[in-house]
Amino acid sequence: MTRPANPTCFPACSIHLDDPSRLAIEMLEAKGFSYGDLIARAGRMANVLVERGVKPATGLRRQTEKSVPGLVLYLATVRAGAVYLPLNTAYTLTELDYFISDAEPSLVVCDPSKAKVFAAIAAKVGAKVETLGADGKGSLTDAAARAKPDFNTVGARQ
Repeated sequence: MTRPANPTCFPACSIHLDDPSRLAIEMLEAKGFSYGDLIARAGRMANVLVERGVKPATGLRRQTEKSVPGLVLYLATVRAGAVYLPLNTAYTLTELDYFISDAEPSLVVCDPSKAKVFAAIAAKVGAKVETLGADGKGSLTDAAARAKPDFNTVGARQ
């Protein structure tokens, strides 16, 4: 018997969450993040992704350092039903150009220090560029701070 595919794993994971205040991520020298925090942050960011043209089954390219904000971006991408395509931070400009041009993403997310380089590459395929630093600073998190935390996750049963 074949079960129908679920477009995202987020609904399956979050539906069994009995206590959103439980600690999800512990930080060494900072306040941790609860599951509720992650869900709300991912909802805000998912709203921004959709506003920026990210649609289910479309690609989002990302080259940022591994961080909690990067994890939130991943969760937001999954909630939006989009395809999360990470780029190695060691890629050369030629490699970045190839991978972005080949995938034709609607949005590219990069470290704020690399925004100009990514803007030139993304323009070739008509993609928008947002920034997200490992410290959580960037245009994407600025926009997410103003967005609503509620988001109807793609693939979730209503």
